[in-house]
Amino acid sequence: MIKNCVRYSVVCVLCVCYAFSVQAQEVLPLESEFKEPTTKLWLNTYGNIRVSKRLFWVAQTHFRFEETESTPFVGQVAQVYNRHAIGYIYSKKFNFSLGGVLRLNFNTDASSVDRNLVPEWRIWHQYMFAMPISTMMFYHRIRIEHRWTQDFADDSEYEFRNRWRYMFKVKIPVNSHKLQPKTFYISPEAELIMQSGKPVVGSPFEDLRLHASFGYILTPRITLAAGIMYSQGQTLANPGIYKQSWTARFHVYFSPDFRKVKNKLPAIHLDD
Repeated sequence: MIKNCVRYSVVCVLCVCYAFSVQAQEVLPLESEFKEPTTKLWLNTYGNIRVSKRLFWVAQTHFRFEETESTPFVGQVAQVYNRHAIGYIYSKKFNFSLGGVLRLNFNTDASSVDRNLVPEWRIWHQYMFAMPISTMMFYHRIRIEHRWTQDFADDSEYEFRNRWRYMFKVKIPVNSHKLQPKTFYISPEAELIMQSGKPVVGSPFEDLRLHASFGYILTPRITLAAGIMYSQGQTLANPGIYKQSWTARFHVYFSPDFRKVKNKLPAIHLDD
């Protein structure tokens, strides 16, 4: 009797394990699959406001749009970012920041019956290194984000994840020997974004962003730029499926200075 029970239990365990293995094989594709690229539009403002010799206030607002079936790039609102922080200038070549983010996520699924809007909360800290070489400026940026996200379903709970971001960027003046007012510049950049946390099972590669922009330093305090970005990364639900997108990006950089300094670019190279 006992032997039969043991045999029966072993058979049940083997059947369950087999069922899970079959299910996993059905979920994971045999080869990596790439979704069709989506088109997006980002309107970004970046404020670095000097409040003292060492401290500055980071104030950023981003409006992000996403395609619909009938309208590419700007079909519908997808996210609205509100990012703030207090930054500290250690030297002309290094600064760091600490602050918080409120991101409003809009439900872009036209067939969904769930909520249309959910907030996402983040704590972020950033470390920026600036390296002048000849007429160019090289940037290394390390940004770490601790984020709480939830789905659009009413009973969805917040899930915690970390994002580990590294960006390399170059600014190259076009019509001048240095970055100064009335100067056009080109700026290629690459950013790798990894993620970790309990919801991340086999999909740590969140995003690779390749961005090139063309900018103009309008005044000592205002810079305008526009560019195009290609990105790809693993989906959180299935590590074998990759998302892709093409994003048109428009940037406004402003750097007011409450100190009594006239007609001078910021001494520290601050960027997005």
